[in-house]
Amino acid sequence: MTSAEAGALRRLAPPARRFLAHRKGVLVRLALWSLAESGQAFLVGHAVARSVDEGFLAGDPRRGLLWLGVALVAVLSGARVVRGVFAQLAGVTEPLRDGLVRRAVDRSLARAAPGGPGGTDRAAVSRLTNQVEIARDSFAGLVLTLRSFVFTAAGALLGLLSLHPALLVVVLPPLAAGLALFLVTLRPMAAAQRRALAADEALGDHAASARAALRDLAACGTGPGVERRGADLVADAAAAARTLAGWAAVRTAALGVAGHLPVLALLVAVEWLRGHGVSVGALLGAFTYLVQSLLPALHTLMTALGAAGSRLLVVLDRILGAETETGPEPVSVLKSEPGPSTASASAAAFAVDMAAVPAVELRAVTLSYGVRAEPVLDALDLCVAPGEHLAVVGPSGIGKSTLTRLVAGTLAPSSGEVRVAGRPVTGRPAAELAALRVLVPQDAYVFSGTVGDNLAYLNTDACRAELDAAVGAFGLGPLVERLGGLDGTVRPAELSPGERQLVALVRAYLSPAPLLLLDEATCHLDPASEARAEEALAGRAGTLVVVAHRLSSAVRADRTLVLDGVRARCGTHAELLDRSPLYRDLTGHWNS
Repeated sequence: MTSAEAGALRRLAPPARRFLAHRKGVLVRLALWSLAESGQAFLVGHAVARSVDEGFLAGDPRRGLLWLGVALVAVLSGARVVRGVFAQLAGVTEPLRDGLVRRAVDRSLARAAPGGPGGTDRAAVSRLTNQVEIARDSFAGLVLTLRSFVFTAAGALLGLLSLHPALLVVVLPPLAAGLALFLVTLRPMAAAQRRALAADEALGDHAASARAALRDLAACGTGPGVERRGADLVADAAAAARTLAGWAAVRTAALGVAGHLPVLALLVAVEWLRGHGVSVGALLGAFTYLVQSLLPALHTLMTALGAAGSRLLVVLDRILGAETETGPEPVSVLKSEPGPSTASASAAAFAVDMAAVPAVELRAVTLSYGVRAEPVLDALDLCVAPGEHLAVVGPSGIGKSTLTRLVAGTLAPSSGEVRVAGRPVTGRPAAELAALRVLVPQDAYVFSGTVGDNLAYLNTDACRAELDAAVGAFGLGPLVERLGGLDGTVRPAELSPGERQLVALVRAYLSPAPLLLLDEATCHLDPASEARAEEALAGRAGTLVVVAHRLSSAVRADRTLVLDGVRARCGTHAELLDRSPLYRDLTGHWNS
């Protein structure tokens, strides 16, 4: 048994004992109905043997038919037995489900409560829905099959013994061998099931995070690293599935041994059994016990215990087991190639005379999301001077984020040309783009690591004094102190959206790239923090383009670009108040 399995069993044993101890009455009633099922299994085979030996072969067909009638009554009574079993089963499974739901809710609330671990419990919904239902269904299946096998096997084996002890000598060895082989597979099968489930969850979490961060992955040039991580997770999931399939094959072999060899052994041993006084009726009764009772119960047991048992252990451990400190680490869009050193080297290689060429230039840029779709941007011309602070405003969905993606080079225009520092950005390699600009999106990403690693990721040459100065300029000191200083550990799930945005803004501030693009990157900051951040970024050497979240961002900018879907206007705050009705409307909306 693996250490994980042993730990899971130790954690689950006490609550399992307490749960069953409070339901002794239900368990007793369930056992009584199961005894009736055991008697039914005994009567069917015994009646067949008596009908042959004492009836048809003895020349008394009436007696034979009478015994067959007994067998028929035993079979028909099975419906009443099954009804009674299911009525008692609900008294065990439904309280289990209710208890697991309460445990899942308490666990999630405790995590979010003051003094708790904090962070978002991203697995809460899965535990409350899918995992609880898996646990209930698996537990119900196990109770049914284990109970049925034990009592049916007891009735069938007792019937074989009553017919002739020699029948047990032939039937028991292959039956026991197959059952033993099956039991050997339980522990490794559970471990393989656990690894497969963990690999599947890791792959799903990575895919969901990567899908949400596609724009940022492309903007930061980190797509290849995330792609390699995804390929590794796919390989891990495939390896876990192959291991699980291998043990499933061993289990199938065990089912074949236990499910077919007893019948074959009985056929081969007919002559030997007849020589030891086993009657024809006893042989037919033995076949009836095997085919109608024992082997179907064994087949159901192996199938249910193999699948439901391992799932139940894993899921119960996840719901009732020890609380993990942190959730799955999100995709870090700033944790793979091209690294910061590569970006710095590229920045030096592609340095240009910024005084001679525009920092950003759009020449008749048009972009449509579809052949027949209306253009989001239509023949837009724009020129941003080196060192200028430009704000972009307009209604939601008008194309502000599209503009930043075009300038960042993560989106190609339908027509026209986009240049940064005099160079076309469309089709340029990610490493070169990373050297020319930094795009900070609305959803800022940080990665698990030290505070210093997060802040200096885009500029590993930044010294301690530069990091301290940047932290002070953005008012990040209290957060850094709370995390344990620059060498403290960052856990993404424990940071608020605003704190993550501040970390991403400082990272961009320290970057050597000459152009910063902020796509509502301050939307989670309060007005004072936003003003402080934009003031620090505007004082940085280079050009700043900000998709404004508040009017104050436009007022602080050198110029503002107003997108209205018809005609773009660019000018100072005072000029736009005079020339742009939309800007006047937006000003009234923001000030209301």
